[in-house]
Amino acid sequence: MSDAVPAQICGKVAVVMGGRSAEREISLLSGAAILEGLRNKGVNAIGIDADKHLLEVLRREHIEHVFIALHGRDGEDGKLQGALEWMGLPYTGSGVLASSLAMDKVRCKLVWQQLGLSTPPFIKLTPEMDPQAVLDRLGPCFIKPVNEGSSIGVGSAVNVEEFRAIWNKALQFDAEIMAERWIEGREYTVAILDDETLPIIELRSANAFYDYQAKYLSDTTRYLCPCDLDPEAAHDLQTLALQAYRAIGCQGWGRVDAMRDAQGRFWLLEVNTVPGMTSHSLVPMAARAAGMDFDTLVLRILHGSLHKEQENNSHQEHNSHQENNSHQENNHG
Repeated sequence: MSDAVPAQICGKVAVVMGGRSAEREISLLSGAAILEGLRNKGVNAIGIDADKHLLEVLRREHIEHVFIALHGRDGEDGKLQGALEWMGLPYTGSGVLASSLAMDKVRCKLVWQQLGLSTPPFIKLTPEMDPQAVLDRLGPCFIKPVNEGSSIGVGSAVNVEEFRAIWNKALQFDAEIMAERWIEGREYTVAILDDETLPIIELRSANAFYDYQAKYLSDTTRYLCPCDLDPEAAHDLQTLALQAYRAIGCQGWGRVDAMRDAQGRFWLLEVNTVPGMTSHSLVPMAARAAGMDFDTLVLRILHGSLHKEQENNSHQEHNSHQENNSHQENNHG
């Protein structure tokens, strides 16, 4: 497909952003950047700040494709994807199941563990659990909301006092909380586009870990892209990231975060199915390292929804053909 997409091919595109999750402000920034990029490429695109009337607005505006720029709940957990499937509207990124699994850190890690993919040991916390018993089992750990992104509500704990404080903080964002072993080492992220990895980025933050402040607000966070991993290690990480991405059925684009410990082993942290697209965001940075500017990147992502639509249409035509053949056989039986 050519770089310049005629309006008649894409039709009218909605960039859905904002919403009501804890990541609303970042989503608005991502959505605005995506909208500008698509328009720069000649796409007939509008921006929609998602609320309870979203589906009505999509119908009223005669939208033909949706670029999902909603981070976190509602946009990244399969809910919007399911609604768009019901409406028959093609959309960017992963489908219902993959989005839901990626958003649920516990169930995602269970899939990885079952497949033998390395991810830090974890415990899903329940109110009756003793923090000291968890620390005895995991050692220093991160405490995370199970269903949030952007490191929101996340903190590290090495003693009971820290554990309780961070647990209470995390409960402000989600009823389900997990503790995950703290892997001491370097942090990396692998962006994936059309089932291929982009150059790896190493994240170096002055903070204790790459938290919300380091991701979106700090100007001191350092990004090495491409990173300085040797070719064999880089290949190992890219292979692991693709395995993790494919294991839960991701499509189109995404980002896999990982740590590397002192022994050189990589550990999977999570998959982001609607990564940030702000000035500080990692997927655009990796794309630039691969020679792709931002406008071309968002167009490539939109192309994924066009391919998905073609596959769905082909599947529907196949089913219709089989159904017609069955009717004809019954009529002649």
